Amino acid sequence: MNEKNEFKPYIPADRVMPELTVTSIVMGMLLAVIFGAANAYLGLRVGMTVSASIPAAVISMGVIRVIMKRNSILESNMVQTIGSAGESLAAGAIFTMPALFLWAEEGLCDMPSLVEITLIALCGGVLGVLFMVPLRNALIVKEHETLLYPEGTACADVLLAGEEGGANASTVFSGMGLAAAFKFVVDGLKVLPSDVAFAFKSFKGEVGMEVYPALLGVGYIVGPQIASYMFVGSVIGWMVIIPLICLFGPDTWLYPADVGKTIADLYAAGGAAKIWSTYVKYIGAGAIATGGIISLIKSLPLIITTFRDSIKSMKGGKNTNTARTAQDLPMQMILFGIVAMILIIWVVPAIPVTLLGAAIIVVFGFFFATVSSRMVGLVGSSNNPVSGMAIATLLIATMSIKASGKTGIDGMTAAIAIGSVICIVAAIAGDTSQDLKTGYLLGATPKKQQMGEIIGVVVSGLAIGGVLYLLNAAWGYGGAEVPAPQATLMKMIVEGIMGGNLPWNLVFIGVFLAIALEILRVPVMPFAIGLYLPIYLNASIMIGGVVRMFMDRRKNVDEETKTKQTTDGTLYCAGMIAGEGLVGILLAIFAVFGINVSIGESVNFGNIGGVVLMVIMILCLLKFSLWKKSKEK
Repeated sequence: MNEKNEFKPYIPADRVMPELTVTSIVMGMLLAVIFGAANAYLGLRVGMTVSASIPAAVISMGVIRVIMKRNSILESNMVQTIGSAGESLAAGAIFTMPALFLWAEEGLCDMPSLVEITLIALCGGVLGVLFMVPLRNALIVKEHETLLYPEGTACADVLLAGEEGGANASTVFSGMGLAAAFKFVVDGLKVLPSDVAFAFKSFKGEVGMEVYPALLGVGYIVGPQIASYMFVGSVIGWMVIIPLICLFGPDTWLYPADVGKTIADLYAAGGAAKIWSTYVKYIGAGAIATGGIISLIKSLPLIITTFRDSIKSMKGGKNTNTARTAQDLPMQMILFGIVAMILIIWVVPAIPVTLLGAAIIVVFGFFFATVSSRMVGLVGSSNNPVSGMAIATLLIATMSIKASGKTGIDGMTAAIAIGSVICIVAAIAGDTSQDLKTGYLLGATPKKQQMGEIIGVVVSGLAIGGVLYLLNAAWGYGGAEVPAPQATLMKMIVEGIMGGNLPWNLVFIGVFLAIALEILRVPVMPFAIGLYLPIYLNASIMIGGVVRMFMDRRKNVDEETKTKQTTDGTLYCAGMIAGEGLVGILLAIFAVFGINVSIGESVNFGNIGGVVLMVIMILCLLKFSLWKKSKEK
């Protein structure tokens, strides 16, 4: 490949710089735990996570270049390589494993042990890295010109702009600090309301917003289009479907309401939120499942050609280059690691997976790792249908387990364990691919990056079990604080296949609503997530999207300035998400140990206080993005 031979990385292969140092390992491990915990909290609240690569790179540059006075771009790259693994592993874990806690709360099984959660996370994470290593030469090197890996390329650009590292790092830290303060005021001291709501009593509809910095940050990062689809989903649920249910059936009893309770009784007891949780949530679940399957079906031609081309490239693309920038982990170590992980999954009693389940993990794990790697190269991580892959795996795994005669809760927990491993494999394979692309552009040593990925996976795998246990002990999954939307959906799918008692009429309403949206070419998944989550969450995300729209559509501003200010806003929002997540973890610790710091009983500013706080948060976001450059001048 001429393109491969002509490409010259930023750091030449014959130049050796510090990479996998004590500093980079310690900083990377710390960021892996921080961003992993923060993203776990965020994902359990809103059903999505955000990339940690660029914030981790910016923080590492700020510390290594500005504070430690060391000039090693490859060391900063190693920090983001290790640090970003925590976010990806958390994403895979929180989409599935809280289902085990929910079943335990229902008395169907024992609470999952820390050993079980940790081993599932570690095995899935390590397999995701190991499956990706043989693909690096085929996908990253040989197809350098065709597979752009948008996030990986963007991260390399950020690291190459290292002379601005100190200023950018301060933006991330400012976001973390201010969001931590806002979160503590709202949920710790409780002097301001966590949500502002307005109910239309005669109409039975309801609108409102949650006053949290992370939601504002998510809306800004995903942009106005995705935020608007989510918000419209909520508007349909809370201002159309709920009023219709209350209008047509106030005196009726519909499954799955409490026995003897009419819709009017439910509304009187809990307002629109009770109708949403009893009926609308199941419609949203059907729409999400259908959206995931549709995204997978639409990607099927690409998935098939991706897998075929990747295997062809591997067969004819043996890496014979001995340069520093071409060194991968030895194939013997890769094979040994894969076999060891599969044996642990099969043999260790703490993981409820049989030989059949282990075989499913090998086949689907490698397949989806290959697909995930190539697809994030083409369309970016945000468009990678990981949820669709997880749903497809759960469907096949659950049906296979049921056909083998293992039914009931044992079969359901086994299916969730298999789905958890595959989900983590796909998420980590995509993250590893982006990181290796960044390293390829910069001139990093692949072998050291792969070791860094494994370090990040191990440390975040050891931490995720504690985070999941802590959040469950503090608030319990499925409630207002941590609704765990994706895991609740996976639980419903498994229960439905195993013969559980599901309101299929409501689920199928969601299925055909999703099909209708697809025919109209409306993106199904963000709309379905909006329908599945409370309107308060999506309204705040929409506000963040509107701020981003205002930033993007300004006239008489040159593109360079606009891009710089938008990037500053993204870094500030990434810091906000991390700051709120960390305080969320801190408050969970307080709740577990019975520490109460609330003063809201004596001081509370009501809904006006919530609105004022949202305005302050928006102004802070503009201060560190739109107005940052003028201040620096």
